[in-house]
Amino acid sequence: MTIPADRAGEIAALQRKNAERRTLGVACGAHALHDGYTDLVYIMLPIWQGEFGLGFAALGLLKTVFSGTLAGLQIPAGFLAERFGAAAVLALGTALAGLGYVLAGFSNSVVFLVAALFVGGLGASTQHPLASSLIAHAFAGARSLKALGTYNFAGDIGKMTLPATAALLFVVMPWRHALVLLGGLGTVAALAIFLAIPRFRGEPVAARKNDDITHPSGTGQAYAFPLLLSVGVIDSATRMAFLTFLPFVLTAKGASLQTVGLALTLVFAGGAAGKLVCAFIGARIGAVATVWLTETVTALGIVIMLPLPLEAALVLLPVVGIALNGTSSVLYGSVPDLVEPAWRQRAFGIFYTGTIGAGAVSPAIYGLLGDAIGVPMALIVVAAVVLVTLPITFVLRSELATRRL
Repeated sequence: MTIPADRAGEIAALQRKNAERRTLGVACGAHALHDGYTDLVYIMLPIWQGEFGLGFAALGLLKTVFSGTLAGLQIPAGFLAERFGAAAVLALGTALAGLGYVLAGFSNSVVFLVAALFVGGLGASTQHPLASSLIAHAFAGARSLKALGTYNFAGDIGKMTLPATAALLFVVMPWRHALVLLGGLGTVAALAIFLAIPRFRGEPVAARKNDDITHPSGTGQAYAFPLLLSVGVIDSATRMAFLTFLPFVLTAKGASLQTVGLALTLVFAGGAAGKLVCAFIGARIGAVATVWLTETVTALGIVIMLPLPLEAALVLLPVVGIALNGTSSVLYGSVPDLVEPAWRQRAFGIFYTGTIGAGAVSPAIYGLLGDAIGVPMALIVVAAVVLVTLPITFVLRSELATRRL
């Protein structure tokens, strides 16, 4: 039986819509779970300190094991996905991330705990490059930017909900049982991911082995992706440096420990909103204009906050948070515009490795600067460095304008 052409078109459109919904749902769910696992380490540190008698250096090492493994293995995760498929690798990674916490629940020594966190970080390394790449496959043009912004926002939801859920579970059961329960979610999620992810037929990487990852489709400009990565590195370093110095600035204004906690909550809430809102703004006015807007507001917000009294600074912080985090959605959403589809998994792996790595090392670098010239002057330097992104994105304007559909 022959299906009429108009009916066949309707069926194909429905299939595409279904694939888009499934991809976005799976990617957002994976992002929420993996980011929740990543930040669950923070709430566990005091518990592990008491359980194993650890000092602060050892506690920092525990966090470094998880986050360092996550950051360092994202590029190999992309290589594995090219060989075995994104669905299989992302599902396996989710299962391993959960298994890490199951093993942590059974840990009876620091060595065992470190091994468990390594397993968790190994699994978590798969999520960012693969889920982002899947969204870029499913959505095109400005819709890709909106979808990646929604995906980016989902990670913040996980950061808030999973540690909060753990805190509630600790009230009714021992922490070991709670970790086993939360880790078990990874197995359930892994099965759901493997079954639900649409399989996209992409161009084999082997067929393009002579191309450079930095060559945007149709333009041959090798500088575009590295320049975008440099903007992401600066933006991530700025964000972590600002969060490092903020408690000290507020304390100098007379803030109590509780007020500092409130201030960080205001920044994080603004940041979560910014990741979603700025993606939609970017889809409307363009990536370059949005980056100029967010980075300018970030720099001005940091400088303006310094002389303000405490109450006024608290009012300003949500706005700074929106701009501070909103840039990331626009940058991640621009990666598909500058990279051939066959290379996107590797590109996202490189991009996330660079930005997460920059965020990890920047507090130490800016900390040295703070020791040398003081916190207020160091923050002024941070604000100045933010503005370096403006001429970089200006160079990228033609590439992003021609690729945005």
